[in-house]
Amino acid sequence: MSQQTTESVLVYSDYVCPFCYLGYESFDQYRDQREEPIEIEWHPFDLRGGQRRPDGTIDHSVDNGKDDSYYEEARKNVERLADEYDAELAQSLRKDVDSYDAQRVALRVREEHPEAFAEFHRSVFDALWEDGRDIGDADVLGELAAEAGLPDGFVEEALADESTARALEAAFDDARQQRITGVPTFVYGEHAARGAVPPEQLRRLVEGE
Repeated sequence: MSQQTTESVLVYSDYVCPFCYLGYESFDQYRDQREEPIEIEWHPFDLRGGQRRPDGTIDHSVDNGKDDSYYEEARKNVERLADEYDAELAQSLRKDVDSYDAQRVALRVREEHPEAFAEFHRSVFDALWEDGRDIGDADVLGELAAEAGLPDGFVEEALADESTARALEAAFDDARQQRITGVPTFVYGEHAARGAVPPEQLRRLVEGE
């Protein structure tokens, strides 16, 4: 008898994207409606890549092409979807937080402690969007890592190891090669859905109904 495997949906996301947080909320609702288990396979995306310096920091002087009207419209959409998905957010947008180090650590967690990845990964989203914490702060990441049961000093060691930055850059390159231009993007087989789409659309993506 062949071993049954759990289906999975690829999702490209960035912690600083509120629509990614809401996309996960929608996916949770879709998963709760299913009889068969289904999981998410996370892939990093650099939402602020166009502003990123070679050392990984962000140059806020670089024009990202998004003006005040863009952010106001985004804020309204975030609030609308938060109401729709019954999600309580500490803020609608956050432009002063960078997720680069959080994604470096998350990749290392997935590689070395996969049993703790789901809890750590979601706790980073929750820390930013539910609690309003700065996930670019290594101390915050350290607290989240400890709560997920990771070893003492895990975050410090991951951030001191330049290989985590190289791994993250490789993941960003992979997203570009896959022609991912915005997040969240859910991918199942040859089909994809972009944005914090409702559970019904995720069902159609996966089940074709």
